Amino acid sequence: MTTSPEPQAVAERELCGLVNGLAQQIADHVRVRAVTLGLTPAQATALREMTGPMTMRELAERMSCEPSNATFIVDKLEKQGLIERRAHPTDRRAKHLVLTPEGNALRERLLELLVQDSPLAGLTPQQQRALQDLLEQAIIGK
Repeated sequence: MTTSPEPQAVAERELCGLVNGLAQQIADHVRVRAVTLGLTPAQATALREMTGPMTMRELAERMSCEPSNATFIVDKLEKQGLIERRAHPTDRRAKHLVLTPEGNALRERLLELLVQDSPLAGLTPQQQRALQDLLEQAIIGK
């Protein structure tokens, strides 16, 4: 006699529901904070991910989007004077995206707002790290 996959399927469905619910709470949180700074959620995500000079492809990967979508977002941020495209130091075909001083200041303000009342704020740093480890293991299969 084989055991039914039903209990495992129910547990997986419930876990997926929780992960999706958390993702939606985080997206809503980013959207609300972005609006207060006059940004779209995608622009806020791009600024959050700009931890240093990077290529469009690197930014798109961090944003989990296609490079063409990242290009559209960067174009808007560039018009606002928040990001500059500069020559890549080692690849003549690529451009480096670099935050301007105004972009750095806005990014700092955004980061301050994102940690306020974050959906993850109820977790201790150790719990956040454990959640990160588990999610990485599930995604990457480490």
